[in-house]
Amino acid sequence: MLVDAIRAESFRLSKNRTALFWSLLFVPIFSLVIGAITSFVLKGSETKILGDAQMPPELKEAMGRGTLDMGHALVAGAGGLANPLVLLFVLIGAATLYAGDYRWETWRLISARNSRSNLLLAKLTTVAGLALAAMALMLIASLAENLIRAAVFERQLTFSMTGGMAGQFLAFTGLSWLRILQFTMMGMLAAVVTRSLLAALFIPLVVGVAQFFSPQMLVPMGITPDAWLAVLVNPGSATDAVKALIEGGASAAALPDGMAVKAWTSLALWTFGPLAAALAWFPRQDLSKE
Repeated sequence: MLVDAIRAESFRLSKNRTALFWSLLFVPIFSLVIGAITSFVLKGSETKILGDAQMPPELKEAMGRGTLDMGHALVAGAGGLANPLVLLFVLIGAATLYAGDYRWETWRLISARNSRSNLLLAKLTTVAGLALAAMALMLIASLAENLIRAAVFERQLTFSMTGGMAGQFLAFTGLSWLRILQFTMMGMLAAVVTRSLLAALFIPLVVGVAQFFSPQMLVPMGITPDAWLAVLVNPGSATDAVKALIEGGASAAALPDGMAVKAWTSLALWTFGPLAAALAWFPRQDLSKE
């Protein structure tokens, strides 16, 4: 029955071209266009930038004539797959899935044919597939952007991928996928509680912005960014901490003691907490008029 529900949700999403465009295509296209324009603009100011001692060394390195390792670019791209733009636009498709049946009053047509938990889990599984597809397109866009940069700055291309780099790539990809799902979990809970598409879209955004600024609000209260409360209320910082652990080296060494446990606890809380709440609340709803 769960498989049938997943097939139904996937089929319905495949017919929603608007949600698919904004969730899958807009951000990769936008990133690729902006990256290409940036490369051409930097190329036009190359002499001035390279001759300015105050310019960041990272910028000068990007404009250098050396080789461009696509393996390193692939790993770096995987580390940025859960950026704010991806979270925002994948949320559009997720909110449509989670709250669409409330908006169109179609719950009554499908709730009699499957269990309510299966219906929600099918939506979650479809969102998970949507997130993977969005991540794959972002990786393709990132590689295309690097190829354009190499062509503009006449850099030679190489490819190297050690076992450690492959492990980092898989770990970064899994972490980004988890972060996207965690962010959309708030949309599922908001949809179930409010029965509103707008709430499923805007409540996660409001909560996400509040979480981003939570360190600045907690520090005046004497709560440091590495304290349990600060990490638990901010899954974004928890994701950054786990990413630093995956990178290893100086990034991991700079983390405070016990940060790994705090970070994973925060991610688990914000992922499974909203899911459990939505699964507990949904069966208690009266959907006879939906």
